[in-house]
Amino acid sequence: MPMAIRNMTHGECLEMLKASHYGHLACCHNSQPYVVPVYFAFEASIAYSFSMPGRKVEWMRENPKVCLQVEERQLKGSWRSVVLHGEFQELPDNDAWHEERLHAWSLLQKHIDWWEIGSLKPDVVPPAHTSPHLFFGIHKREVTGRSAMQIDQ
Repeated sequence: MPMAIRNMTHGECLEMLKASHYGHLACCHNSQPYVVPVYFAFEASIAYSFSMPGRKVEWMRENPKVCLQVEERQLKGSWRSVVLHGEFQELPDNDAWHEERLHAWSLLQKHIDWWEIGSLKPDVVPPAHTSPHLFFGIHKREVTGRSAMQIDQ
């Protein structure tokens, strides 16, 4: 069956980001791309997320230009995909960022599994006096999307 592909409107892209909470985050370091699954919450042009320290956090600190991709597969081979290009902003655990961190947490905790990808590691993490977890935001610079539908003939 032939497919019809179209560009999604800006509003459709934002709606899809708001309705999604799972996607793929891409970052780059020394011309080497890195893509990882993430849970996120999108509001007011910011995709909030949560993580343990590691490669993606180190790379985003060095190069804050990142993108977040979400997709949705529908019946009969139809699909939608949105890419948010943006800037990484860490939300440190201090007084200056306290309200923003609480806001990120309040949005993320609406999903029962919001913490899983960001807090689980394959290696044993030694106990620490303070939590190594961090919150961050991806500030929207640009958003694009496409959708495809089968054409009945």
